[in-house]
This record gives sequence, C-alpha cells and structure tokens, in this order.
Amino acid sequence: MILNSMHHLTRTQQFTRSSLDQLFALASKLEKEPDNSLKGKILAALFFEPSTRTRLSFSSAMLRLGGSVITMESGQASSQAKGETLEDSIRVVSNYCDAIVMRHPEEGAADRAAKVSKIPIINAGDGTGQHPTQALLDLYTIQRELGRTDGINIAIVGNLKYYRAARSLSYLLGKFNDIHLTLVSAPELRIRDDIKAYLRKHKVTFEETDNMQAAMKTADVIYQTRMQKEWMSPEEFKKNAGTYIITRKLADSMKKGAIIIHPLPRIGEITDDVDTSPHAVYFKQVRYGLLVRMALLKTILTKWK
Repeated sequence: MILNSMHHLTRTQQFTRSSLDQLFALASKLEKEPDNSLKGKILAALFFEPSTRTRLSFSSAMLRLGGSVITMESGQASSQAKGETLEDSIRVVSNYCDAIVMRHPEEGAADRAAKVSKIPIINAGDGTGQHPTQALLDLYTIQRELGRTDGINIAIVGNLKYYRAARSLSYLLGKFNDIHLTLVSAPELRIRDDIKAYLRKHKVTFEETDNMQAAMKTADVIYQTRMQKEWMSPEEFKKNAGTYIITRKLADSMKKGAIIIHPLPRIGEITDDVDTSPHAVYFKQVRYGLLVRMALLKTILTKWK
C-alpha cells in the first residue's frame, strides 16, 4: 500500500512495512518542522465512549497542523441516544467536516462507518476489536527508543483477551523480522486464537506464560496493559484485578536498554516509583503518539509524498 493513497483507517492490516516507514519518517519530520498544511480543514471527533488521551491527542494534532476540531464526547450527547443509527449519524456529520475520528463500543463499528462515509474515517477504538492508531504509536515508540523494529523480544502483559491495542500491535509485528512475543496472562485472559493463527502465518514466534518475572528479565519491550473492567465479566475482573503489577524491583531486573510501554491510563498496574526508572517510557510515548497522529492526519487529508 502507498501510504498517501489511504482513505479510511480502520485496522492495522492496511499497512505494509514500507507504508509504516513512510509514516514514521513523516512523524519524525513533523517533530522538527512547523506545518500548517491542514489550515481550513475540520476534524470531527466522535467519541461514543470515554477517552482522554486519544481524543485530546487527535485534537492537538489537528490544531498543530493548522486545522480545526469539532467534537462529541459522549454517546449520551448524540442522536444515537434517541435511536439514530450509526450509519445515519456518519452520513450527517460528514457534511460538517473533512474527516472523522471515531471511538465506539461495538467491534466492527469503524468498518460500518467507513462503508457509508465519503470522507475519511479513522478508528480510535471499536469495542474489543482494534485501536490502530494506538498500535502505530506503540510501534513508533519502540523504533524511537530501541532504534530498530527487527530482532525484538516483546512481552505483552495482562489483559490479552480484551485489549484491542494489543491485538492491533500484533498485526503490525507480523510485518517485521525475527520478532518473538511472550504473552503473559492468566489462562482465562489469553490472546484470542485468531491472533495466534496470524502470528504463526507470519512466522512470529510466541510463547504463553503466567510468569511475568521471568519475561521481564529477557524482554526488550514490556507492554503492560490494564484490566479493563468495562469489557471483562465480573468474575474475570475480580479474579485478575491486582495481578501482574510492575514494581520498581521488577523494573530493576530488566536488562539494560529495555523499555516499559503502556497505552494508559494505568490503574495501579505500574507503581509510581517505576516512573523514574530508565526503563519507563510510557509518558514519552504520549508525545510520540501526538507525532504519529499528526503524520496520519497530514497523510490522509493531503497528498503529501
């Protein structure tokens, strides 16, 4: 795929390694050079479920590129609360703007929106399906901090069954060489079989374990997740809340140069004293996310080459 031919972004499978390289090169360029190429463009941020980082990150990215933002912050504030279909909402809002970034609690909602929208749809999370822009910024963080995207041992820890960003990142990792995944979770929260099948198909080696301590000693990247109460059954949450917590002692056991990333928010799964560890880059990750979303918006809304 040629990156500047992208119209909608609903899933990470749309990317090739080449298009990822293009996107990340542009993100790094935008870090150094002012750009107002989206002046006169309007982004609609439709968030049918709560968000802080993703919504504000996209808004900031659009404003930094000279554009404007209109926003809806709650499904209860939309006409869907009155019974309007998602498709009709998209048909209406697309008259007000040049692109829509949307978060929705239903898996597959972004694809439904894309089918009826003449303007670009960017998936900002659809239920337990995907969160492609989070995965892109996760990968960009790895590239910036480790200096490479091949030959990496990545441990994804915690809530693998429901964590959409981890699913999206797994699809991206299949495009690189010599990747090994250590999937750390309780048996009932293991990553879904469709992801395992994809990893095997793309020759990404992986192992499943419940031993976080061992994984942290060998990994180049620890990708910590939170227990998402909103998606888990009460039994799953009660059993697993408070497990797989990264303490400073565990962080200190990591090898030199290894990093800890987290999509945030954290709800106790990384203790505060880890923040000063040289391995902790999850707040730098927020800045990298802004750059990636700037690059995406510029790419989708202009003919940058």
